[in-house]
Amino acid sequence: MIRAIKRPCFSFHLSDNVRMKRFILLLICLIATLGMVRAQERKVQHRPFLDNRQLHWGFMFGLQMQDMEMKNNGHVDPETGERWYTDVDCYSPGFTVGILGELRLSKHFALRTTPSMYFGQKRIWMHEQTSGRDTTQVLKSAYIALPINVKFAAPRYNNFRPYFVAGVAPAIDLTSHKHRAISTRPFDCFVEVGMGCDMYLPFFKLIPELKFSFGLLDIIRHKRRDLIDGSLMKYTQSVDNAHAKMVTLTLYFE
Repeated sequence: MIRAIKRPCFSFHLSDNVRMKRFILLLICLIATLGMVRAQERKVQHRPFLDNRQLHWGFMFGLQMQDMEMKNNGHVDPETGERWYTDVDCYSPGFTVGILGELRLSKHFALRTTPSMYFGQKRIWMHEQTSGRDTTQVLKSAYIALPINVKFAAPRYNNFRPYFVAGVAPAIDLTSHKHRAISTRPFDCFVEVGMGCDMYLPFFKLIPELKFSFGLLDIIRHKRRDLIDGSLMKYTQSVDNAHAKMVTLTLYFE
């Protein structure tokens, strides 16, 4: 099975001696870092009562990369005998903006919602396996999403508090891909997991977060009544289903 290469891979060949030296050096650095963290003295806490509020508000912006996991079925076009393979062959960066609302449930748990807009694109690579011909299509996306996450936060130490989040995010894509080789449905629902850290600054709280989103629904539009050129139907017929994925690096300001 042919697959598109989405990122470069590098391999290094080192002798066992060099590998051992680098491992020991890395271990020493790790031990030294842990020692410094343990020896760190308590500092003055910025905004010490912020987490006691029942409701938290803020805004956010970030960068994200969209992907789509496509399942090919090996369909052979009855007229031309062509067999097309389809995949997303590279990642294109996009951006997201939104607002933050957080409801405190207990000392360590909170319910969070972040109505957001995600602007990005996916480049679909289509390869004919007999002749070797290639073609591409860019799918632009403008999602409106309403994520609802549960946040579990560790105890605060000085001005830092790491946390994990998990939840769901219903989303609607406002863009249209009619009359194109591949078309997607507008509605999707993502399962999300992520991690971040609350950083308490003198005048506000800065929250960097890394989150992974996995689409639950098949977003390929299989019934293509919109097609003017019937020869494009072979691309849709070669795909059984496709699920969207997304990686988002976000900065929250609260």
